[in-house]
Amino acid sequence: MLGMLSSLHTLALVVLLLSGVQAFVPVGVSSNTHVTITGNAVMKKIYEVCEAVAESEGREFKPTGSSVEELLHECLGTATGVSGAKFHEALNQIYMQNGLVDRDFMTSSPHHFSDEAFNEGHALISQGTAAIKANIRKDSLQAARETLGRVLHTLQCTVVQYRICMFLQDFYSHSNWVELGNKRTYVNLIRPDLTIHNIAGNERIKLKKKILCVFVFLEDVNTSTCSDCATGTCSNPLLPSILNEKKLTSGYMGLVSSYKPKGKCSHGGDVDLSSTQNPRGGISKDERRPHNVDFHNTAVSLATEASLELLEDIRGASGNNAYLQLMGIARSAVLCFVIDTTGSMADDITEAKRVAYNIIDSKKGTQDEPSEYILVPFNDPKFGPLTKTTDPDVMKREISKLTATGGGDEPEMCLSGLQLALTGAPASSHIYVFTDAPAKDMNLEKTIIALIHSTKSTVSFFITSKTTSVRTVRMEGRTKFQLYYDFALASGGQAIEVSKANLPNATDIIVDSSTSALVTILQQARNPGRVESFPFLIDASLSNVTAYITGNNLIFTLHSPSGVTQTHTVDKGPLALIQTVGNLRHILFSSHMETGLWHISMESTAAYTIKVTGELGQSPVTFIYSFVEEFKGPHPGFATIDGRPQTVQTVVIHLCSLFIIVIKIVLWQNNMILRVQDGSYQNKCDRYSSPSLPSPLPSGLPTKLLLTVTGQKGVEALKIQEVALVEVSGARASNGTIEEVGGGDFLVTVSNVPEREFVVMVKGEEKTTASHFQRQSTTQMSLSTVTVKATVNSTMLPGKEFKLKFTITTNGTSGTYSVIATNDRNIPMRFDSTLNLVSGGSAEGTVIFNPPANIQSGTDVTLTIGVEGPGPTDTNFAVVRLSVLNKVTDFTPPKCVIVGVSTICPTDCTESNWDLSVNITDGNGSGIQEISIQKGNGNFSQDAVVDGGVIVVMGLYSASCCSPDVTVSAVDKEGNVGKCIFTVEKSGGARVSLSVPLGACLLALALSVLYDIFPLL
Repeated sequence: MLGMLSSLHTLALVVLLLSGVQAFVPVGVSSNTHVTITGNAVMKKIYEVCEAVAESEGREFKPTGSSVEELLHECLGTATGVSGAKFHEALNQIYMQNGLVDRDFMTSSPHHFSDEAFNEGHALISQGTAAIKANIRKDSLQAARETLGRVLHTLQCTVVQYRICMFLQDFYSHSNWVELGNKRTYVNLIRPDLTIHNIAGNERIKLKKKILCVFVFLEDVNTSTCSDCATGTCSNPLLPSILNEKKLTSGYMGLVSSYKPKGKCSHGGDVDLSSTQNPRGGISKDERRPHNVDFHNTAVSLATEASLELLEDIRGASGNNAYLQLMGIARSAVLCFVIDTTGSMADDITEAKRVAYNIIDSKKGTQDEPSEYILVPFNDPKFGPLTKTTDPDVMKREISKLTATGGGDEPEMCLSGLQLALTGAPASSHIYVFTDAPAKDMNLEKTIIALIHSTKSTVSFFITSKTTSVRTVRMEGRTKFQLYYDFALASGGQAIEVSKANLPNATDIIVDSSTSALVTILQQARNPGRVESFPFLIDASLSNVTAYITGNNLIFTLHSPSGVTQTHTVDKGPLALIQTVGNLRHILFSSHMETGLWHISMESTAAYTIKVTGELGQSPVTFIYSFVEEFKGPHPGFATIDGRPQTVQTVVIHLCSLFIIVIKIVLWQNNMILRVQDGSYQNKCDRYSSPSLPSPLPSGLPTKLLLTVTGQKGVEALKIQEVALVEVSGARASNGTIEEVGGGDFLVTVSNVPEREFVVMVKGEEKTTASHFQRQSTTQMSLSTVTVKATVNSTMLPGKEFKLKFTITTNGTSGTYSVIATNDRNIPMRFDSTLNLVSGGSAEGTVIFNPPANIQSGTDVTLTIGVEGPGPTDTNFAVVRLSVLNKVTDFTPPKCVIVGVSTICPTDCTESNWDLSVNITDGNGSGIQEISIQKGNGNFSQDAVVDGGVIVVMGLYSASCCSPDVTVSAVDKEGNVGKCIFTVEKSGGARVSLSVPLGACLLALALSVLYDIFPLL
């Protein structure tokens, strides 16, 4: 009964958390979408994992509310409120990759399980899952999330309300698995050791056909699958022979041609041209319609269950804690140091050590203990390696090894070290750079800016002088270290000039920001400075509010809502404590500060920056955002813009037909121009018609962003009143039109985007307290006339050449565009360094990698492609994460055999224990990598023996009868998972022990006394 109530509680919480999000249809239609399916599966699995972690730590797990924040609060066991921003950010990395599958692989049959491409789709899932597991083992979590988004797509597919599709789920929507009467998932899809059986018409015949001026090869098959359906609304058009013989098939999709093999089913729908050819109609269950309600509902249910099975496989391979980190669930912020180790940096290194030790020692065991520590040293000519650890003692040990040596020619490899930090740290991290020298590797300037924009991380610089004169630092700062100022401003960080003697007074900023609950309230910059008043709202959820003002000869006054003032000359006043360190004014607001509208009045004429932050308390309100672009096709939706948003909104549809023709359709007034690889063809496309665009196209046309707002009581307790793009170095603010799309998501359309760098500002009201809040993003963004897109379609094999194509499109100046490509692993590569473009056109280039044979499987490679053209706004970038994966030869999971168990516990569980004996072996596979207790609060001991040349691990699990459930997970070196799952019985009688002593385990195995085997499903 308790188990039933727990399950009902879990289901109810998941439903509440995901209410407002829908599963399998085009944007704007109320039905089922991929994000709903994925969201249901993700939240249910997170609930299970959090419950298991709480049990293993001996604490209760009882979420009280319906918001994500309250679930995370219980999961992490924190005493105060938890921001869900990093969790939502991690999920968005998964969700948004799904949309890219619909955009970039619109007509790829394997990605959607269309055209009976089951074996190819199965291979994509197997390779992707192996890459995810390898990435997690190497702590390459963002690469793992992005691959997970692409893999899940094939299982589901439809369109999310503004957050798109998943790949694993397409199988149930596009195949006839449901029509065959199956009520369970097809487990073979996620088992690389199993094959896809009984496919209709596996014999393929190559035919040559001329389509749109291009000769292509078509594939025909010899088994008819569907009967004709003139209305297109037949409930089940499959032929009786297909149903009777349980043949597996899927619909064919024709986007630019009506051709399909004779007798084959179509996908169906308005955009599928093949559905007009006999047999007409289609078998897609993307949308719930009157004729397919039952099939659609079953497909959604099976897609959800299949997603759970895949997530459980990944959880088993990674372990509970790593799985939660994959989902962005961590107790606090990351502590990331990039440190110059040249000869003059001895004092700086000592201070970095002191700050790190202080944070580690003071926050260890608290909710603010960093979830991860990252250290990157740099010198000249060396930089790195990057050290990443969750163990504070390891961080102490590594930072204690740093010594100041070498140097002498002053410029150092600062940007190379910073590049490693930006690609190695989680998104939205705070990175601190210690140096006293300018950068030598200036060629990475564009790469660093691109990575700042892509990761939304904040970079702060502590710039010390090699002399004792602070005046010298101030005089040289804006010229010698200008690049550091630019990076700090672009990321929302600080560039602090200070003497080495006063450096300890400046590093308080690191302590201030070493929490995941930090939000930005205001960020502005003026160069040159001018007299101006900056308003900002402080709400009741904020504590430790701090203002940072940098510049020389600063003159300012702080104004409270009630009219109380404090000038810059008063260090300890009624409103705040003001500390001066070099060019920084550190302003810590009183703990008894008023809520409401505050002002900082600046009277300086020299350049200055202002930033106001606060720490979230019991009622955290924050947001994350992504700029998105609309795409058309069979599953229209929105996909994230990797670089800067365009100044001109040109809708570009990438189509690759079933016949491997690449077509680009560019909307221009009411017509579309089709450019084909080997010829040109112009036609008016009614199916993709769009309102006419003015000619010539003006700059500053509408741009869209997807906004996710989080609060402790859920988005229902919040009222979003204003979303604006605000210039950082100017006074312009462009308000957007807000459309709520469910689940805490808002689609914001801004009609006239500022031409200068801007950030996102959100204002609203928390209904429960009637408190008005203001939040602001930190990363500056600007418009561009250029787009750069690169599509990841496979993994990189060690020692083998790897090619990645990219496309540049411009609405700006015609001419020669320069291309700079860099990667963070120093893998040798070559690429097209220049491309010629005309305004309104595009060009394709290729990056060719030559990875070394010894690069480790699971390594993520961050490729940055920067493009710069003749015009001032003709610059943009793309950041792509690639995964390295060795060729996998072991697909069989380890076997876990229960050989002995005490089967009964008394009703009073407090006085008794129970035992479980297991034998685990991987046979002739890659070998056992790890054995862990996935569920349970007991002790596990193990001993390995060799039997007939095979290693057998004998394990004994002991637990209190109050912890009756256990899952023992065994993972081999390729990430295959085998499990033993057991629940001990309870009885009113005395405890009966049937445990088999460990010394008898092998004998029991030899006699095949197998109580239960749970290989990975």
